[in-house]
Amino acid sequence: METKHRCGWCEKDDLYRNYHDTEWGKPVYDDQLLFEFLILETFQAGLSWYTILAKRNNFRTAFANFDYKKVAKFGESKIQELLLNAGIIRNQLKIRAAVSNAIAFMEVQKEFGSFSNYIWKFTDGKPIDNQPKTLRDVPASTPLSDAISKDLKKRGFKFVGTTVVYAHMQATGMVNDHVVDCWTRG
Repeated sequence: METKHRCGWCEKDDLYRNYHDTEWGKPVYDDQLLFEFLILETFQAGLSWYTILAKRNNFRTAFANFDYKKVAKFGESKIQELLLNAGIIRNQLKIRAAVSNAIAFMEVQKEFGSFSNYIWKFTDGKPIDNQPKTLRDVPASTPLSDAISKDLKKRGFKFVGTTVVYAHMQATGMVNDHVVDCWTRG
């Protein structure tokens, strides 16, 4: 039986392995999926990615399939409803940030034509391949994630510190941090 060598962080179970094998580090240029990862990453702040991934379908339902146009219109009654939803992370600041981030997301779209155009301009539209030999070689943030974080905050985004931004860059393939002997590189 053939075994695939993967990045060590994903060997917890099939949920993690499937996410690693099919999504993590694959370039995303679709605004809806970029918004989904942005929301999930902001909810991850201070928590494990596994916690968020395990609740992803609940988040999808709670946040209108990550339709940023709908999320931008969430009013106080919807926010209060979300605060009672045990299927997601019930952090009031993060829930309110999801709404304000949807609004900021659409402002970026107006300015750049799409959020994808905006975010990918930081890497000239191409993934950065870090080629880490081990997980210890993978940073939690970089000067580039610092710059993106600063720009997002200037544009009104919340919960987008440099570590959250770097995780978003990894998830959406802006950076390739698969270890060099990971099968996904081949």
